[in-house]
Amino acid sequence: MESYGELLRKVREEQELSVEDVEAKTSITRHYIEGLENEENGVFPGEPYMIGFLKNYAEFLGLNGEDVLKLYHAKKIQESPVPIELLQKKKPKFLVPLIIILLVLILAGTGIYLYFFVFKVPQKRLESQKMLAEIKKTHQYEFSGVTETHRMYVGDQILIPAKEGKGNVVLTVKGTLGCLTLETPADGDQRIDLGEERPLDLDGDSVSDVILYLSDVDMVDESRGAQVRMLLSDASSAPVAAETDSGQTATPAPVVGVANANQTVILDDNRAYPFTLTVTFRGECLFRYRVDSGEKLENHYTAASSSIPLTAQNGVRIWCSNINSVRLQVNAGGKTEDLAIGPDGHVQVEDIKWVYSNTDGRYRLVVEDVN
Repeated sequence: MESYGELLRKVREEQELSVEDVEAKTSITRHYIEGLENEENGVFPGEPYMIGFLKNYAEFLGLNGEDVLKLYHAKKIQESPVPIELLQKKKPKFLVPLIIILLVLILAGTGIYLYFFVFKVPQKRLESQKMLAEIKKTHQYEFSGVTETHRMYVGDQILIPAKEGKGNVVLTVKGTLGCLTLETPADGDQRIDLGEERPLDLDGDSVSDVILYLSDVDMVDESRGAQVRMLLSDASSAPVAAETDSGQTATPAPVVGVANANQTVILDDNRAYPFTLTVTFRGECLFRYRVDSGEKLENHYTAASSSIPLTAQNGVRIWCSNINSVRLQVNAGGKTEDLAIGPDGHVQVEDIKWVYSNTDGRYRLVVEDVN
């Protein structure tokens, strides 16, 4: 017959508790704890004290106090004891799996919410795929004879109506890294450099039929394409149109070699390369700039503002509410040049850019006042 003393000692040892631990946590003295485990009832002042300590000790160990008391009474009156399995408080078997399932569901729900609604991974992936497909898609531009501009990528084609008969003369873009490379039916591959106007003979009669002008191209990333303007050859004497900030067209500066009072040559070379415009503020002004065909940026600066370096491959356009409040320096090809500035309080817009001359085949870095 299982005794309550053996049960108390067994459970205490299973929980790795010493008599001193129980004494400290229950305020039951060691003398009484050992008396309960050894079933020495004589150590207690009376049975009520013994029963009270027995119940408190049993409940501290996680046992059912009333059932332990039944063991005590059973032994006392020689009754059959209650099975030990009924005395220990057992946690429901389904509780731990239920907690695990709930945690898994919560984590899964959180992951799905972040994936679809916060980070929007499928949506961004689809947009990226559409953008990539659009870039890789071959576009055909049919030239009607009216001056037009397009940003073209490798594989794109220009369709120009043939002078005689039906059909089109096809020009195919073969490269847009640092220059525009076109495959032509009459003259093979044609290379057009930045800022260059290239007349093309499409039918081999030694008479140019169309002029292409390369206004923008990236020197390091071919995927950005090239901006090309097309016009009829009989309009070659007219200035090539350039795109303004509003997206409309306006007449740009002619190439170097043509008299132009608004244009000053900074550097002359046989190729175009990146240059840096350093802007140092020495007074208060509103300053706006755009590098190459990038985003237009604007800020209010004071004399305490630090300098800002603007590195461009093709050109920089600046707007300044008080041109005398800034100092402009251009560094290109290992040379540094100070740019002339206007009077105090004067609003000024300037382009610092590479242009190409058909006269001698050279590039010139120029600064140009823009009205």
